This record gives sequence, C-alpha cells and structure tokens, in this order.
Amino acid sequence: MPPYMRRWLAVILLSSGALIIAGMVLIETVHIAPRLAAHYLTERQYRSVWLARAGYTLLALDRGAPPTTVQYPDWIARWQTAHQPSPAQPGQRHISVNTAEQARAALAAAEAGDIIEFQPGHYRFDGSNIPASSAGREDAPIIVRAAQPGTVELELATEEGFWVQGPYWQFENLTVRGICKEDHDCEHAFHVVGGAHHFVARNNTLIDFNAHFKINGAQGQFPDHGRIEGNRLSNEHPRRTDRSVTLIDLVAASDWVIEKNLIADFVKQRGDHTSYGVFAKGGGARNQIRSNVILCTVLLRNPAFSQDSRQVGASLGGGGSSANACRDKKCVVEQEDGVISNNLIAGCSDEGIYLNRAARSAVHHNTLLDTAGVSLRYAVTSADMRGNLIDGPLRLRDGAVLHDADNRSNWVTGQYLGLHRVRDLFADAAQLDLRWRGAPPRQAAASTDEAIDLCGQPRPAQPAYGAFEDFAACNKQ
Repeated sequence: MPPYMRRWLAVILLSSGALIIAGMVLIETVHIAPRLAAHYLTERQYRSVWLARAGYTLLALDRGAPPTTVQYPDWIARWQTAHQPSPAQPGQRHISVNTAEQARAALAAAEAGDIIEFQPGHYRFDGSNIPASSAGREDAPIIVRAAQPGTVELELATEEGFWVQGPYWQFENLTVRGICKEDHDCEHAFHVVGGAHHFVARNNTLIDFNAHFKINGAQGQFPDHGRIEGNRLSNEHPRRTDRSVTLIDLVAASDWVIEKNLIADFVKQRGDHTSYGVFAKGGGARNQIRSNVILCTVLLRNPAFSQDSRQVGASLGGGGSSANACRDKKCVVEQEDGVISNNLIAGCSDEGIYLNRAARSAVHHNTLLDTAGVSLRYAVTSADMRGNLIDGPLRLRDGAVLHDADNRSNWVTGQYLGLHRVRDLFADAAQLDLRWRGAPPRQAAASTDEAIDLCGQPRPAQPAYGAFEDFAACNKQ
C-alpha cells in the first residue's frame, strides 16, 4: 500500500474512532433511552425514510422482540391476597341488595356503620352516576361489598360510577366494568371528591375506564387519607378518547396509600396519546405508591412501533396541573414528600418513573424492566433514590436534584447496541419470569424504610437491588 493511502486510512480510522467516542460521550451525558430517540425519529419519517428506519432499529435494539405469550403471568393471581370481609358487628345494619335500583336506594339512604352487600349476580347501571354522599365515621364506616370476590359484576353504562362525596366509605370485592359504546363516555369507576376523606377500595377488579379512580378536591375540601389496596385495574382495549387516561388519577389530595395493586394495560389512541398507570399531582403531599405491579402493556402490546401511544408507569407530578385544580391554587410544587417504593414497573414505552416538580421525593427499591428508566424534571424536584434496579437510564432535566444512594441501572450506550445488563439478570424478563439467573446484585447496606419487599419477605442486611429478594416468594403466596 502506498504511503499516502496508509496516511489516509489512518486519518479515516482515527476520525471514525473519534466520532464513535464523541457519540458515546453524548449518549452518556444526555441519558436518553433509545426508545425515546426512536419516538423522535419515527415522528419525522415524513422527512426521511432513513430516519424512520433508524428509529425502528433503535426501538428493536431497546425493547427487543415482543413476548410470545400475551397474557398476565400466573404469579399475578397468587401475589395478591384476597380480602375476606369482616363479619357484621352487633347493631350494624346489614342491607342486602339484589337489583341496581335497590343498590341506588341503599346507598342514598346509607347511615354510618351500614354494610350494603350485593348478592351474587350481574347488575347494570345506566344514566346518572351512583351517589355515595352520607357520612360514615372512623369507628363506623359505610361498607359496600360482595361477600366473595368474583361473585358480583357491576356493568356501568354511565360517565361516572360511584360518586363518593361523604367520608369513611369502603368498597370491597366488587368487579366493575365499563360498557359504554364510546370510550369517551366511560370516565371513572370511582370519583372520590371534596369531603370524601378516608375512602377505601380493597380487592376490587375494575375494567375498561379512562381513569378507574379519579380523586380531586371540590369547594375547598379535599378527600385526604384514602387507601387503594389489592385491586386489579386494567383495560381490554386501547382507549379511543381525548380525555385523560390514568388508571389512578389523584389531584390535590394528600396522605393516600396506593398499595399492592395490579395496574395494567393503559394505552391512549387519541389526543396527546399519553397515559399513566398512576400519578399524584395538584399540590398534595405525602402520597405513597408502594408495592404495586404496574404493567404498562401486556394484553395491549403492539409488536410494531406506533407513535399513537406513550405510557408512563408511576409519577409524582404527572404532566402538571392547572392552577385552579391545585390545592394552593399555584402548584409551584406538584407533590411534596411523596413515595414511590417497592414497585415492579414493566413494559412502558416511556419512563417507568417520572418526577415533575416533586419536592423531597423518596424513590426506593423499585424494579423497572423494559422502560425508558427514571426522569426527574425541574429545579423544584428533588429525590432520594436508593436500592432501585433500573432497566434504562436515570435522567436529570432542567435543574432537578438527585440524592443518589446506590442504585443499579443500565449502561446507556449499551442499550443502543442491544445490551441489557439489568434484563439479563432474570430468567426471561420479557415473559415476566423474574427468577434470578445467578446471584442477585446486592447493595452495600440495607435501607431503613423498606424492611419488607414486594413479595412480603423481610430484607436481609445486604439486600438485593429492586423490589424483591427472591421472586419465588411471589409465586408461593
């Protein structure tokens, strides 16, 4: 080879190496997941077919092949422990209902301490919502229930289902299904509003709504101290609506616990195409999203990339709030002292966890698989993060502050090359077979606030990263 050719070859190789290194540095600096870059490129495919192809390639490298089995894994049913209703106490009224009309009448006339029990069967509600306005008490809540889960199904052809305005209402063991012809018309299974503090929903199955639970203030009152526990929330088809699609939509209320729920399959096909599994926003404080399984897409996973849906798993701050919806009518801070911990979040086209104007957040011991990672945005956002196992980048934007105390995440550049060191820790992450392939990665020291893991097991002194120590315990429950 002539000397001049060797010189040119050396220049080309050095230039190529410099470009590769510069690209790697840029990727590691901006921490943008390949799937988010793919969104950008494919949305501009009208400009260049090559950009679109590059986007599809990035998406395939990031998300991999779709799962071969499209169903909820068997361990989901074993993971949630069914709630058995408490027996009636002396002096309590036990009201049995057999028709939708009887149910409406019983709820309208309810008194503190009442137990309103649906007898086994199907009930259809049409027209207006179902008011629950009476006041229960701390020592005498009003309980609406089925005696056993799976025996009662309520079909709602109403814009809203239960419209809860009074305090201390509890709903247990019900299956509630939206059956509206247009998705726009089936908004909420439960709308908890104003003075409806100390609301409880436990062990219900809610299917096909835009926001299965909607919680917000009204007339200067806020429904604080609620609990959503052990429920199964999902949709069986993408929501064709311009309205908000967020399965638990909490605005301006404080001190809620959202725990041990399955939150799955929330895809929005109209409007902004963006949906959330759960968010808390609107100026509330001390809301906790703990020990849930959030599967953005399982039944609704489309093998082909589509720009028609963006799913975010869990968020403090959501997409932001209008001032008039906020607790302080300002919303400089969307959430304070919120907690996202012990959750398994998987199958999301966008971030698994998103913090937006969320001050003093605690994000501990979550497992994120097949997501765009974690994103913190705006200067008022601050978070203590420890013990998380993140299949995706950890991204700071617009001045957000992170107190990073030992998390395990992906090498971002590796994701652009199709390498997934977090997913590879498990037997088959795509199928949610979450047995460890080898010894799990462990933290240097235990956290003090999450002594029990997602599967109900105590954490050892040197815990594994993520939501669980040994997923076999979730299989055995």
